[in-house]
Amino acid sequence: MTRTAPGIAAVVAALLLGATACGNDTGATGGSLQNPAAKKSALAAPADKKPKSALAGLVVLPRGYLDDTQNSTGPFTATAFLANWSADPATDRALLLNAAFTEGYRASRLSPDKKKRFTLQLFKTGSAAKARVLQRGFWSQETHERSFDVPDALSDARVAYDGGLNQSVAIAEVSFVAGALVAELSVQQTGALGTDLRPDTGLLASLAKEQRARLTATSS
Repeated sequence: MTRTAPGIAAVVAALLLGATACGNDTGATGGSLQNPAAKKSALAAPADKKPKSALAGLVVLPRGYLDDTQNSTGPFTATAFLANWSADPATDRALLLNAAFTEGYRASRLSPDKKKRFTLQLFKTGSAAKARVLQRGFWSQETHERSFDVPDALSDARVAYDGGLNQSVAIAEVSFVAGALVAELSVQQTGALGTDLRPDTGLLASLAKEQRARLTATSS
């Protein structure tokens, strides 16, 4: 640690006090001089407010489902996605960069009995072509077992083992592109090992149809 000699410290302190006094006097004369940086800061939005997103108005949610207090709903940046939901941040960072990703939106809801969790993610990219590349890049990172009937979309239904919870999980997933947007929808249900779980493909197919109609109507 660098220390200052007593004599020099006294001189510096005196200069600082003088500068402070001059600053107070200037303010007392009516504030004709303003600090540009301070003025700019005063006009900025408070940091604790969540950013608004036009994507919020495009979201279709399952009727009767409840807020999921354990999972966030709202806009997200590339940084937030990579930190919270990406299984392979290095790969996903490259995919988002290549897609000219600008913003995203995530929504999570629980069924009334809280046994099923619905999740929707929207990714806004630079073009329809870039959106399709991003969609394929995300989809190829997982193993998929059985597609179901969702026109012009990638779909999968499977029952897997969740080692972290030592439970079975039934998963239905759909991914499609609408203009420059990638939409990813999923419904998951967990149960004890040996439980006869079945992916809720009916609910997801219906929601995917409504979500596509909403996005298509907005982009047209």
